[in-house]
Amino acid sequence: MRRFSRENGLSLLFGLMFLATVVGQSFAGQRNHNAELVEHGENSLSWWRYVVSPDFGGAVMENWQSEFLQFSLFIAATIWLVQKGSNESKPLDSTGLESDEKQLIGPYAPPNAPRFAKTIGLRTRVYENSLLIVMTLIFFATWFGQSLNNWRVFNAEQIDHEGAAVSWGRYLLDPDFWEKTLQNWQSEFLAVGSIVIFSVFLRQRGSPESKPVGAPHDETASSG
Repeated sequence: MRRFSRENGLSLLFGLMFLATVVGQSFAGQRNHNAELVEHGENSLSWWRYVVSPDFGGAVMENWQSEFLQFSLFIAATIWLVQKGSNESKPLDSTGLESDEKQLIGPYAPPNAPRFAKTIGLRTRVYENSLLIVMTLIFFATWFGQSLNNWRVFNAEQIDHEGAAVSWGRYLLDPDFWEKTLQNWQSEFLAVGSIVIFSVFLRQRGSPESKPVGAPHDETASSG
């Protein structure tokens, strides 16, 4: 168990932090939502009813879809685009998909390579793009989930204010949907752009997200 924890420390830490923050958000969100219900003379919700409500689902999906959009775009962009001096970039002369030899595919695959990397064919082509494919699919799934939950909340508010409910397709064109969406996207783009350019000039000793402390500012694709 100790060896497993040491070898998987990053995923375990962030997995536990993820669970803790989702649970914390559910309790905080329930209290906030119930305060609003009481203020309007309505009955409060139990924790479970709040967790399965579109209010909670929409809030969670808004965050998830923007995170997976961030990673999907970053994975795709770093295939072809570089940033001089950033360790978040590939070397300046290595843009593109790179050769089979460099990617250890087919006859260049080592004995312990994944099975699909040892052949050349459709399965290999899918596997060599599997990270981007999965991240993108999760993004669209969570974005779809966000739209459905926020649509239900939007229509509930419309009915409360004696307005007309709208179809899901109509809601996708509504400023309410895009305001919620774009406020998350811009924060992700800012975060990615910041780490790309800050890593050119700033350092963190011992972190693979930083260049070695003494590395020149223009050294690209190095890791401390």
